[in-house]
Amino acid sequence: MRQALALGRFGLGNTAPNPAVGCVLVKDARIIGSGFTQKSGRPHAEAMALDEAGKDAQGATAYVTLEPCAHTGQTPPCAASLKKAGVARVVYAIDDPDPRVNGGGAAMLRDAGIEVERGLLASEARRDQLGFLLSKTDNRPMVTLKLAVSANGFMRTPEGEAPWITGALARNMGHLLRARHDAIMTGSGTLKADDPSLDCRLPGLADASPVPVVMTNGDLPTNRKLAQRENLIVTNAAPRDVLADLAARGITRVLLESGPTLAAAFLADDVVDELALFTAPHEVAMSGESDISQMQLDLARFSETHAAMLGPDSYVHYCRERKN
Repeated sequence: MRQALALGRFGLGNTAPNPAVGCVLVKDARIIGSGFTQKSGRPHAEAMALDEAGKDAQGATAYVTLEPCAHTGQTPPCAASLKKAGVARVVYAIDDPDPRVNGGGAAMLRDAGIEVERGLLASEARRDQLGFLLSKTDNRPMVTLKLAVSANGFMRTPEGEAPWITGALARNMGHLLRARHDAIMTGSGTLKADDPSLDCRLPGLADASPVPVVMTNGDLPTNRKLAQRENLIVTNAAPRDVLADLAARGITRVLLESGPTLAAAFLADDVVDELALFTAPHEVAMSGESDISQMQLDLARFSETHAAMLGPDSYVHYCRERKN
């Protein structure tokens, strides 16, 4: 199952509105097929693994990170495909809350005489699938708040200085985060101050750039870089309304890269699910209350999931525990 989870993560940011699922087929103590949900959600992970395994899938065990689907869409039901291939046992991590599935996949497998087990590494799978799950249960995508701060808590540098708080490795990690999200959101303050591109500039991942979303009360100036993006979304709605609109568009994962005012609004609305915190070792020559203090960021509400040193900068990723 850990291998299936690792495979599923390759699809993050590329499969919406479908979930990023991983699947591994095992027979006689060896892996005979594996796969993950492909771009735009098809083929599904199970189809990729079954195709690789071929006739060897007969009698195998399938480890899947989400309950196999039971409905016919642009692909056949994965539960039916597993049945047709003669798989003997299916182990999946979490149920699929989509009303078209919601236990139907497991029932279809059991009715075919296939042994079914659920719950293996469920908490890890729930974290990976949070965007998809929230889109079905809360009518919104998941939100990751990305922050890059100085040692004294500022997210900006003095006027006239280079705008970067962190170094190249940390910025590259930030671009990888962009590639793993469906949309990236900022506010008018960041737009005016930085004129960001909000794309992914890692080699080979240019086509993984997320949909840019700007929250502003005014029109977007035509001389801004984002004005040239055909898929740009501009809105003046409140955070929860914006997230509902994005969910309706099939977006399940949002990266919030903004100043302290907009970040504080999302935190106050309790719609920040994950936090990517980059901290530089140096202070910046700014006075007054720090940006982090203004946001009233309460790290006690989050649990640390992993951490790393990226050159001189530290990176810590946090998650909120959710029921769904």
